[in-house]
Amino acid sequence: MTQQQLRIIVPPHPLIQHWLGVARDVATPSVLFRSAITELGRWLTYEAARDWLPTQEISVQTPLAACPATFINPNIPVAVVPILRAGLGLLEGAQGVLPLASIYHFGLVRNEETLEPTCYLNNLPEKFAPFTRVLITEPMLATGGSIMAVMAELTQRGVDPALTRIVSVIVAPPALQKLAAVYPGLIVYTATIDEILNDHGYIVPGLGDAGDRIFGT
Repeated sequence: MTQQQLRIIVPPHPLIQHWLGVARDVATPSVLFRSAITELGRWLTYEAARDWLPTQEISVQTPLAACPATFINPNIPVAVVPILRAGLGLLEGAQGVLPLASIYHFGLVRNEETLEPTCYLNNLPEKFAPFTRVLITEPMLATGGSIMAVMAELTQRGVDPALTRIVSVIVAPPALQKLAAVYPGLIVYTATIDEILNDHGYIVPGLGDAGDRIFGT
């Protein structure tokens, strides 16, 4: 039996790299930063959906003849879970790719002294349907506290980590190591991997506080 391990995929797409550069730049104004995060959400979700969305084969009638066609299977649920508040920035782009997905918000605030997250909003269902595909949007995976809290809630509600995808703009080794130890079947899609966290738990060079820059606060 092949042992599962966490996969981190950095798609080599020029549009992803372009919008990452825009997002990193401290001179980028909030309105353009939001656009960059939206575009990153769109293109990273497109990559994540490539071999993940359930499909079905049926026959359609063209103006000339019948032929086989492939469609997204509407009987297998798809859900997007943005981690508030910064995950909302990626949500618009993700919804453009997954317009029929259900959206379940999960709100966390970080204690700046302990760096631990506290949940202030959880509208996840009590139980997810079997085989539900879940996409989590979170711009930064730094210390790993927030993503681990969300994954714990999802798996308690029946979500299969192997059917779960995480879309994140920038990730760092501490978060990836925590995910790999507990959820080896996960796949993370990201624009880049930065190696360093500073004393405040921020990714360096990173892009600063994504939530503040998205909402202009």
